[in-house]
Amino acid sequence: MKEAPGLLDYARRWPLRLVMIAVGLFLYLPLMVLIVMSFNDSKRTTHWKGFTLDWYSAVFRDTELVQALLNSLTIAAFSTVLSVVLGTLAAIALWRFRFGGRTVLEGAFTLPIVVPEICMGVALLIFFAKVMPWPVGLPWPLNLGAIVIAHVAFSFPFVAVVVRARLASFDRSQEEAARDLGASQWRALLDVVIPHLRPALFAGALLAFTLSLDDFVITFFTAGPDTVTFPVKVYSMVRFSVTPKVNAISTLLLLFTVILTFIALRLQARTESERKA
Repeated sequence: MKEAPGLLDYARRWPLRLVMIAVGLFLYLPLMVLIVMSFNDSKRTTHWKGFTLDWYSAVFRDTELVQALLNSLTIAAFSTVLSVVLGTLAAIALWRFRFGGRTVLEGAFTLPIVVPEICMGVALLIFFAKVMPWPVGLPWPLNLGAIVIAHVAFSFPFVAVVVRARLASFDRSQEEAARDLGASQWRALLDVVIPHLRPALFAGALLAFTLSLDDFVITFFTAGPDTVTFPVKVYSMVRFSVTPKVNAISTLLLLFTVILTFIALRLQARTESERKA
């Protein structure tokens, strides 16, 4: 029979539980305050006057703010797709092939992760200004190309690291068995390796999307005069005052991120169950 937990076990668990509760409050209490104050019927965020939904309607009436959010979502979508493709191919190449300078190349892929964003922003600014000037006046969303390239430059190494870690648990005999049964190299990659990488692809895509959506420093250096993203727009607004309208759009963006995370986790769980079955 299983023994009931004693007093000593409870004494050991309660400090850990208190620490976890304190960490949870530290992480999520500011977000809860943000959500609550987005319904405040006052222009001052430090004084609660009453409940209202007017700030949410004001968000959708602000065309500049909506356009900035649309720019950020478009940039995040394009950069996520490109980052997943490039990061996956880079991880598979480093995992499968042995060549000179492989260790140096693996270290080079981690540089965008550890290099300060201010340094990378200045480097990309010089690159687009001198080496590859991006055409100005292109129709939307082509005028976002410079920012997309910049976001891919610092996002795809994160995807490569996640996918490379997932490949470490892959049994190469499965791919060899598929090749012995007549599958081509590409067919074995698509039918055997990629299904094993789906959880890492979901995680890498979500990471790349989040990094692109909330990036400010690199976007500030690479954006053109007529291109404003959501973080840059919010920064220009909070320089004067933080209004409940900023809280409202932040709450909507937070809700969108939670929904996206829930969908990614559900797809990942379904993929894992199908693989086990």
